[in-house]
This record gives sequence, structure tokens and C-alpha cells, in this order.
Amino acid sequence: MSHQPELAMHAGRRADSDRRRTRVQDALRQAQAAGSEITASSIARAAKVDRSFLYRHPDLLEQIHTAQRQAPKPSTDNTRVSRASLHAELLAARHRTARQAARIHQLEQKFSEHLGRQTWHDSGLGAPADIDTLNQKITHLEQQVIDIRLQLEEREQDLAAARAANRELMAQINTARPTT
Repeated sequence: MSHQPELAMHAGRRADSDRRRTRVQDALRQAQAAGSEITASSIARAAKVDRSFLYRHPDLLEQIHTAQRQAPKPSTDNTRVSRASLHAELLAARHRTARQAARIHQLEQKFSEHLGRQTWHDSGLGAPADIDTLNQKITHLEQQVIDIRLQLEEREQDLAAARAANRELMAQINTARPTT
């Protein structure tokens, strides 16, 4: 039963990937039919997928490169479009680099925290593994302290009573003796 969610999630990812593949292939056919410039960026844009999707699927990328080689060379008046495409690719690469740098920083932070906890634990300075046993021992020792204090109070009361009795007896002895 524990594998069913994983299988469903895998099937969902697969279906999403298939839909994207179909969109890329459709965009490539449309670009070929229209005689448009064929680049990985333009096909990715037309298919509404990230270029990294194309690089994760080398067969799609190869189809694009084959179509590029077979396509007639664009006229020189399309230079603006390709220049704009290059600028868009550069901007996308910068954004992707910034996201990757942030992710790397986040992973480094997590790794550092994990190493710190592991080092703390290995050094013996960390909390002992069996805290419940220690808490039980603390409770037991606290009860012993309370019992010993009660015994001490009883003995102090006994001692005070013995001293009082001793004073009375000494007073009686001193009063019963004739003075010479």
C-alpha cells in the first residue's frame, strides 16, 4: 500500500512529461511549416516549456538540431529577431544561474547544520540518547531528598525534645539537692 502514492506520483509526472513532449513536437512542426527560425529557445518558448526540459530529453533536442540543419538559412533581415532571441536566452540563463546559486546556498546551509548536529552528537556534548531514563533517575533522587529531609526534621524534633527533657531533669536535680 505504501507504494501506491509513489506509483501515482510517477504516473502523473510521466503524463506531464508526455504532454510537454507533444507540445514541443507540435511547436517544431509548426515552425518548420511556417519557415520560422528554429532554435532550442524559440521551440521551448512556442511549446511553453523551459529549455532545460529539452536538454533533459536529448531525442527532442536532436530533432530540433536536425530541423535546424534542414531549414533554409534565414535572410539577413531576421538578425534582429535572433539578436533578441540571444538577449532573451542570456536573461533566462542569468535568472537560472541566480536560482541555482540560491538553491546551492540553501543546500550548503542545510548540510552545514547537519554536520554541526552530527559533530555535536559525536563529541559527547550533546544530549544523551536516553533522556527518559535520566528523567526517571532525577525523579527518584528528588524523592530520596524529600525522604531524607523528613527524617532529618523528625530527628531534630527528637533531639529538641531530649534536650528539653534533659533541662527539666537537671533543674529537678538541682532543686532537690540541699545547698551547703
